[in-house]
Amino acid sequence: MSATASYPNYSPGLEGVIAGITTISEIDSDRSSLVYRGIDVHELAEKGSFEETAYLLLFGKLPDRAELAAFRKTLGEERDVPEAVYTTLRSLPKQTHPMDAIRAAYATLAPFDPDYTRNDHDANLRKATRILAKAGTMVANGHRLRMGLDIVKPDPALNTAANFLYVLNGQKPDEFTEKVMDASLTLYAEHGFNASTFACRVTVATLSDIYSGIITGIGTLKGPLHGGANEEAMKMILEIGTPERAEAWIHDALVNKKKVMGFGHREYKKGDSRAGHMTRMAKEIGRRKGNTTYGDIADILERVMLQEKGLHPNVDFPAAYAYYQLGIPIDLYTPIFVISRVSGWSAHAIEQLDNNRLIRPTVIYEGAHNVPFVPIDER
Repeated sequence: MSATASYPNYSPGLEGVIAGITTISEIDSDRSSLVYRGIDVHELAEKGSFEETAYLLLFGKLPDRAELAAFRKTLGEERDVPEAVYTTLRSLPKQTHPMDAIRAAYATLAPFDPDYTRNDHDANLRKATRILAKAGTMVANGHRLRMGLDIVKPDPALNTAANFLYVLNGQKPDEFTEKVMDASLTLYAEHGFNASTFACRVTVATLSDIYSGIITGIGTLKGPLHGGANEEAMKMILEIGTPERAEAWIHDALVNKKKVMGFGHREYKKGDSRAGHMTRMAKEIGRRKGNTTYGDIADILERVMLQEKGLHPNVDFPAAYAYYQLGIPIDLYTPIFVISRVSGWSAHAIEQLDNNRLIRPTVIYEGAHNVPFVPIDER
């Protein structure tokens, strides 16, 4: 008898279990839609900016011009990090994954925050703004240090997307590249009670600090069944290599029950609402570069997966080849997710702490009972 049959109140993976109430975002599975505080994510990606999105998530409304200008100014002023963070990053082994590096960077950064020991709403908003401002700087310069390159000082005049690319490459991106990165950050910013967000809320619910919540989120996001899917999806596309090999490859993978990364999503039955927007951008990059290979491979994989498994791509699939075509190293894809998602994590941490209750689920015990203790000399 299955566990679900034996225990009707048990839901493996907590699927379908309501774990809280939020005003931050809503996923409508039937309509394949995602809204941030009531606003469709596609409108934010197409008409707005990541800074407007982050402000919306943190402060509960879209900023007016003055509020946006002030927010951008604060982010610009806060982008640099203490030298101690770079000391930590330099001390890591060269083979350290960038997700481990950004986790270590935030752990080092936390005590330097002037509001570190405060946990009130306003202090948490100030901490969240600093957490957001410094993310791209730490990811990009962490990569540079790993490559033996000098760090690049962030430019306070640049927005989040442009600053990350500037620090990473040492030169300012063109307008189209900046727009692609900005839109991708908006699409990745928030997504309900996903694994990393829930883990973040569990952490701060103990009345730990918001930095601890962010670090918990990073550790959870690292797993390939969550954020790491975009890296694995690109490795898969590169393994396929050409559109001519794609159909045979995917059929073979399905026959041999190989995990195909970047497809399916527990929350979306009719497809990830974010994937379409990211796909359009990824294919436009290919057209502008005169090489549609990755988009052509993607078309074939998407067709076969829908025909054979009824699965649509999730946002990680097109994000993978979009970032690759922009020349971004594969192992930075999930850290880019962090640059964006710290806005959503912070919003959830603040919401949790504003009306806090310790998160403590129960468990079903199926172990032995009435086992006598055997003295060590008799074992």
